[in-house]
Parts: sequence; C-alpha cells; structure tokens
Amino acid sequence: MSTVLLAVVAVILCILFRILNVNSQPHKPVIYGRDRNFIENILFIAPFLNEPYTPTRLWGFSGHVQTILHSLIGRVRCPWPIGGRISLVLPDKSTLTYDLYEPVGSEREDDVTVAICPGIGNTSESVYIRTYVHYSQCHGYRCAVLNHIGALASVPVTGARIFSYGHTDDFGYMVDNLIERYPNTKLVLVGFSLGGNLISKYLGEDRKRPPNIVGGISICQGYNAIDTIVHLLQWQNFRRFYLYIMTDNYRNIITRHKRMLLSPEMKTRYSLDENMIVSAGTLPDLDEAYSRRVYGFESVTDLYKWSSCAFYLDNIKTPMVFINARDDPIVPEQLLPVAREFVSSHDKAMYLELAHGGHLGFYEGGLVYANPVTWLDRALVGLVGGLLMAHDKCAPKDAPLLDATVDEDEPDLIKSATIIYRDPLDKTQKV
Repeated sequence: MSTVLLAVVAVILCILFRILNVNSQPHKPVIYGRDRNFIENILFIAPFLNEPYTPTRLWGFSGHVQTILHSLIGRVRCPWPIGGRISLVLPDKSTLTYDLYEPVGSEREDDVTVAICPGIGNTSESVYIRTYVHYSQCHGYRCAVLNHIGALASVPVTGARIFSYGHTDDFGYMVDNLIERYPNTKLVLVGFSLGGNLISKYLGEDRKRPPNIVGGISICQGYNAIDTIVHLLQWQNFRRFYLYIMTDNYRNIITRHKRMLLSPEMKTRYSLDENMIVSAGTLPDLDEAYSRRVYGFESVTDLYKWSSCAFYLDNIKTPMVFINARDDPIVPEQLLPVAREFVSSHDKAMYLELAHGGHLGFYEGGLVYANPVTWLDRALVGLVGGLLMAHDKCAPKDAPLLDATVDEDEPDLIKSATIIYRDPLDKTQKV
C-alpha cells in the first residue's frame, strides 16, 4: 500500500513540476527592431532590459500561475496612491471618469504625464494599476488612469453604452482634458492588455492628437481581435477557461447597469434580447447579443475588425514600444508576429518579447514570495524615461539598421543585446 501511495505522490509531483515549469531558466528579453539610435536610448536609461528576467523560482516560470495570481491578488503589498477623480460628461451623455495622481518624491526638470489605459473591465482601483502608479509617482511622473465606462460600480452609467474593445474616444477625451490642464506637459501613453490595443489604435487612427505625445507603450495585447478569439475558443492551454472568465466579467458589467443599458427603450432601439445576453457563453455570443448592436455593426466580425489595432498600426508615426510574453495563456505566441513585423519596418519602434511573465504578471525574485515591485513596473518606468530621452535627442531618420556594421568603440548596450529580428519574410532565420 505504501508503495502505491508513494507512486501516486511521485506522479502528482511530476505533474505539478511540469505545470510549474520549474526546470526552466531565466532568459534575456529578445529585442526586435531596426532603429539603432532609438533602442540604444532606451537601453541607456533602462540597461536591465538587456539582463535576464528572473521569475519567482517556485511558480514564476508558469504562465498560468503568473496570470492567475495577477487576476486574484494583483501585486504583493500593494500601496494605495492618493489621487483625485475627474468626471467628464461626454457629448453622448456618458459619464467618463479618470483618476489623476501628482508626482511624489524626486522632482523632475520637465513636466511628464503618463496616460494609462487599463485592461478589459479594469480601473484605477485595480491592484496592478495602483502598484505601477505609485512606482511612477515616486520617479517624478504624474499619472492619469482611465476608468472604463461601466467598470466602476460607484460610478453610474448615464449614457447608452459602456466601454468597448475599440472605442478610443474615451481615452481621447481624457488626453484632451489633460492637455487643457497641463498644456506644456509631455505625454507618454501606456496601455495594458485591451488598453494596449486602444492606445495603439488611437495613435493609428485618422484623428487629431495633441503634439505633446512623446510615445506609447503597449503591454500584453493581442493586436487582432479576430485571430485572438479564434485561439480563445480552443481548449488548448485552457484558453477557453480564460474566455469564460472574461465573458462572465463583461456580462456582469452589463447586468450591473441593466437599468440603463437594458431599459425598454434600449431594447427597442438596438433590438436587444436580455435572455440572449444573460445566457451568452462566450464573448462572440455576448458581442452578437449586445456589443455589435449597440455600436451599429452588421456582424461580430465587423466589430472585431474595427476594434483591432492591427489594421491601424501602419499609420502610427509616434515612437512605440510593445511588450509580450511567449507563455501568455490569453495571447498565444501565434499572435505576436504582428508586433515583430511592425518594428521591422518602422523607425522609433521596439518590441520586447519575454519567455516568461504570463498575462500582465511578470513577478520576479524570491523562492515563493515575489518582490513587491514587478519586472513590468520597473520596465515601464525605464521605458518612459527612454522614450523621453529619445524624444529630446531627436535621433535622425536615416539611422543605420541593427545589422549594419558598427564601430568597435560603440557602447555595449546594443552589442550585448539579444536583437535578432531583421526580415519578417525570411523563414530561414531562427529565433
């Protein structure tokens, strides 16, 4: 009996160790891009981006654990930054709020504001947002965090809609209001997950934008909603489970504000069926029953195409940095070539691809208990500084490509970096 028990325990341990991926080792982020001057400016301010990212030893090498812990607990010993809530009434009568946090600690010579767009259904009260805001404040940056319409239970929905995957006007209104308040500030846009898609689409759309924008940083987005949903509908790597959670969260936001969103007038105007909304099992089902009708699209596919920043990236003229992890269970590796191809054909663009980190996790340090500040928090502060430096230096447009011959006296910032991307169409190159 004891032998059988030991065998069962051994099998369980083997499965557990495989799930936790404890045999993995830390790896340097792979840097993709062609603009040498731009990448060198980034690495000058944040040289640790060229160092191995070391996840928490026992569980940090599992993308699932990183993602689940991020969803459940957010951050370790999370601070609660002090800020003020700004409320705007939009032309469609929707009430938009964002939270504004002034810098603390060290003073900066220039005025810098980080405009933050959280992930789907997240707000300034989300734990990972609070940690990043506090860390940025301590480095002298003002922060403004968009609260997606409908996501805050304390703020009623006053219009006919909530947030959507591709509606960038809400973020645009926040940016415009920030410029009214601080006309001389330098703006860096930061988007997490869905927020990364929104800021990228905002920068690529044919619209008026303030010249104060220095650059954008996108973290863990999927780039193309059509392809993302195809992968999320599969059970491989438990993606269908994550899709169910996202569907349930989105549906809860709709039903929480049903008095406004599912009123008899709304049901008649948009042909909404409350039973279809409540019983929707996946995001495409919910978007068919609600989102595409409210936003006036003939099909869910049309809604997803309009929402996806992949169809707007080529129009982006603003410096951009993209970050993804290959073990992200929500954004699988098959979706990442979009970012690689963009930075291979655009100057002032950089893409960081990590082997580990999950979806917005990026916990680091320790055996079991992770550091209170994650690799992502540190990276974002460094990237903001790098974008400001690149903006101030105004690197020439004809900067040499990364595979060009370099001088022997050149700093090791670029030489030692794992920069491998050159031609997205050349299948002979190995990553």
